[in-house]
This record gives sequence, C-alpha cells and structure tokens, in this order.
Amino acid sequence: MNGWKKSGRGRNLRLVATMEAQETAVLRGLLMEVRQLLDSRTDDNPADELAVLTGIRTGPSTRPDDRVLARLLPDFTTEDADLAAGLRSLHEPELIVAKQAAAAHVLSTLPEEGGRIELTPDSADTWLAALNDVRLALGTALDVSEDMPDDLPPDDPRAAHIGVYQWLTFVQDALVQSRMQVR
Repeated sequence: MNGWKKSGRGRNLRLVATMEAQETAVLRGLLMEVRQLLDSRTDDNPADELAVLTGIRTGPSTRPDDRVLARLLPDFTTEDADLAAGLRSLHEPELIVAKQAAAAHVLSTLPEEGGRIELTPDSADTWLAALNDVRLALGTALDVSEDMPDDLPPDDPRAAHIGVYQWLTFVQDALVQSRMQVR
C-alpha cells in the first residue's frame, strides 16, 4: 500500500488506495481476532431477564480481565468505582456493537484478494475507528510504548510482529491525513 489519494468531487469524492493480497489477509485476520475478543465479552455476559422484557441491554459492571480487551473497553470514568461500574453496565453493550459494526464494515469493503479500495468520507471514518481498535489490540499485546525502539533485537519475541503494527500505523495515519484534506 502506498497511501490514500482523493478522487472525485462533491458527492462523488472518494478516498482510494490499493492493498496487496497479503495486506488484506493480515488486516482481515486482525479484524476477525478483535471481533472474537468482543464476542467473548458478550458471551460472558449472562442473559438478563429485564433486558428481554424492556429491550434495554445491560452489560457487565466489571472491567475485562484480559488486558487487550480491557484496552478496547476502558473504564468510562475513574472518579468513582460505583459510577464506573454503572456506566460500564449501561454503555459497554453499545460500544461493543459499534466496534463490531466498524469491523464488519471494513471486512465488507476490503477486497478478498487485494485490490482497489474506494471509501466515502463516512466510510473512511468507520475504517479509522476499526483500524484504531486493531492497533490498540495489537499494540497492547506487543507491549508497545513510546520509548520502544523502532527495531527490536532479533531475539525479542515481538520482533516478528512489530512490522505489522508499524504498517497499521502507516495505513491509519495515511487515511487520517487524506480524510483531513476532505473536511
């Protein structure tokens, strides 16, 4: 991938890029892993009889034990533990649905075998949300930090995967830069 370019004008404006088959396969795999993590959180939540009657879904009130999932579903506040638990219970299901929808959208617009991708500005915003989730998940799993060197020693178990994280950073940054030109 060489970046995103603007194409067209007005209602026909698109952000366009081309991805190789290997790039789309990697992105697909990472998106599916994020979706599985989110599904596991939803599956862990017991059925709520009141939700069935009222249509108001609630989620767990506790932070996920898995650190990657906890990064994707952070606390809504740190001021008050009871408030944080209540906000999580009320809003986490919506957040999971939004993250799942963003991942599904990217998967539906990502060519199976690589190729040209054309996004409307709204679609680009959805892509950015999904790319952010993938980077957060991978970055957490790899313990990426600001003081981490760009190149890891070959004996570091993360070395084989840091290139994927850097590529995702490029894809997201390039899309942000193109999207900012559209506003």
